[in-house]
Formats: sequence, C-alpha cells, structure tokens
Amino acid sequence: MQIKPILAAMRRHKAGTILIGFQIALTLAIVCNALFIIHERMARVSRSSGVNESNLFVITNEWAGNLSDPQTAAQIQADLDALRRLGSVEDATAMNSFPLHGSGWDNFIRMKPDQVHMTTDTSIYMSDDHTLDTLGVKLIAGRNFTPNEIQAFPIQEMKSWPVIIVSKDLAKLLFPNGDALGKQIYAANNNTPSTIIGITDTLQSHMMDNDDNAYAYNALLVPMRELGNGYVQYLIRARPGLLGAAMRDAPKALIAQSRMRIFEAKDGVMTFAQVRAKAYERDYGMAILMGIVSAVLLAITAAGIVGLTSFWVGQRRRQIGVRRALGATQGDILSYFMTENMLIGLGGIVVGTLLALGINLWMVTHYGVAHLSGSYLLVAAIALLALGQGAVFAPALRAARVPPIEATRPA
Repeated sequence: MQIKPILAAMRRHKAGTILIGFQIALTLAIVCNALFIIHERMARVSRSSGVNESNLFVITNEWAGNLSDPQTAAQIQADLDALRRLGSVEDATAMNSFPLHGSGWDNFIRMKPDQVHMTTDTSIYMSDDHTLDTLGVKLIAGRNFTPNEIQAFPIQEMKSWPVIIVSKDLAKLLFPNGDALGKQIYAANNNTPSTIIGITDTLQSHMMDNDDNAYAYNALLVPMRELGNGYVQYLIRARPGLLGAAMRDAPKALIAQSRMRIFEAKDGVMTFAQVRAKAYERDYGMAILMGIVSAVLLAITAAGIVGLTSFWVGQRRRQIGVRRALGATQGDILSYFMTENMLIGLGGIVVGTLLALGINLWMVTHYGVAHLSGSYLLVAAIALLALGQGAVFAPALRAARVPPIEATRPA
C-alpha cells in the first residue's frame, strides 16, 4: 500500500480530514482526563477506613428536651448500658464523629507549647474504653483508655486530655523514629500536654474533602464524652449474622430508656455500608458522569468516522471501479480506507496528546489534581485507533465490494 496516493486524496478532502482529526484529538484529550479522574475517584472510594465495617451501624440521636449536662451524661451512660445488654449487640460506644462521617472536630497539633505554626492537623474522636472494640480497630502499641479516664463536659469547658491514643499514621508523622508511645504533644487549645498511651492501626480521618488528603489518616482519640451539643452518635457492633436484629432492637432499647429523643427518618439509623456510600456519593457521581461523557464522545467520534467514510466511498465509486478494473483486489481497497483512517487517527492522537497534557496542567494548577500518567495517554490512543478502525471497517468493506463495472459509468 503506497502512502502517497492516500495523502494526495486527503489533501483533496481537507475539510473532512481536519474535522475527523480534530474530533479524534478532542475525544482523546477529554477521555484521557476523564479516565484519570475516574481512577482517582475510585481509588478514594476503595481506600480503607481502618474500621471493621461489617456488622457495624450508627444511630444519630437528638435530644428532644433541654437536658442539663449531668442529665445528658447520665442518659448517655444509661443508653450505652442498655445497648450492650442486648443479645444482638456485641458492643457500643458514643462518639462525636467517626471515619467517613464527613464532618466533626479537627484540631492543630503542636510539639511545643510556644509553637506558632502547626505541625499537622488531625481529626479528634471523642471516645471511651469501648470505642476501639466497637469500631474493630486494633491497638498495635500501648494500652486502651480505662473507664475512670473518661471525662464528660461541654466542649467549651474542655481544658486538656491527660492521655490520648493516636493512629499509626499520625504517630509516624509526629515521631518519624517510631518512638511516639509515651511522648507528649499539644493537641488542645492550651499549653497543657497530652501523653500518648496507645497507637492504633490504620484509622481514617472524618475529613473527606480532596484538599484534606494530607490528613486522611490523622486520627486522635481522646477520653471524653461531649455534653451540651444536643445530639450524640451511637456506634453499635452487632453480633455476627444479627445486624438486622440489632438495628431493630437498638432504637427500641433507646426509646425504652427515654422517649425524649429524635431519630431522623432518613439517616437516623444507618449501616456502615450506607455511611460509606453517602460519604463517597460525590465521587461515585463524578465517576459516573465522566464515564457517560467518555462513552458519548466515543460514540460521536465513531459515528463521525462512519459517516464521513461512507460519504467518501459514495464520492469515489468511479475511482474505486477504475482501480478494480486495473487489477486492485477487494483487499487492496479495504486496506486503502483502513490505512487512510489510521493516518487521520494518528494525526488526531498527536494533537490530542498535547491537548490532554494542557488540560491536565490546567487542572493541576487550579484544582490540585495529580499529573496525568502516560499510561492513560497510551491506553486512550490505542482505544481510539481501534475504535477508528472498527468504525471505518463497514464503509471500507462496502467500498471493497464496488464492482469494476463502475469504471464505465459516467462521472
């Protein structure tokens, strides 16, 4: 197959050639970045929370009456005792927030009392001696809280926590030499230090935004039960195989303790699977949207190639008939149109690659996304070339079937 006649034909059909080439370039640029975004979103969705999510559910409890702080503390403890007595429940805890919650309390960490700039940021989980077992989080060093270390007071009156437990990622960031256990840091908004008595395995922050990725696994557990907030979150671990029963029993047990409470109709009682789905619903939505956009663009590009090639075949029937009369086989004609499309596709891919890198650089600058990997460009280029060859095959096959008698028809 000689390339020169193909290039000459393409020069005679500049408008169509440029249109298809630009369409391929634009599709490559958008699809590459769309696939990259999908991959990043799915990587976020699949990352571990550090929590044993099976058989775990959450009840968001709002108080219907005005309880005093001592009444609230007593009611929360009575609720937890009632939940732990249920035959379908393995353990329960009360927290202000938890991994994948999306909101909560985070605070700056300092290594010295007079430090001006923070060392890092971290989620603060108000916990008790049942929190680790309820979440299914392993303690890899040190010890758990004891019941007499748990404090209960409004956050406005919070002064410090004598002892704390940190996630291993936070411990490594603060003490790279691996000697965090027993060390003191400043986690409260005053100059009173807290001593690290335990280090957990992986534990995710409640912060879910893209720009919080640097703190994604910074978590700090404090022995505190917050009062005066108007609501509390009960995390409950059901016994294996009894999740459904526990989710039915737990609200009844709480109402039996006091009817002065409200459970939201939609999110008042949620399995942790539902918590995960809600936490990443924007990521799922973005991935689906990018997938739809990519599919539509690929379909439009394929349709454009089919339409333009069919138009060219109709215009060139006499020339094709002449070539057949001069001895060209059906395979020669088929190869001609396939090669022509391949050349247009390669030109579009070169332009599209530059455009894709430009779009990615703009997103890196304005939105802080990662740099586009060359593997996405390679995969998208191969996919578009294959798509082009597949789209042009049917019109090219019709061209190959043009009989030599077409050469005798008037132009």
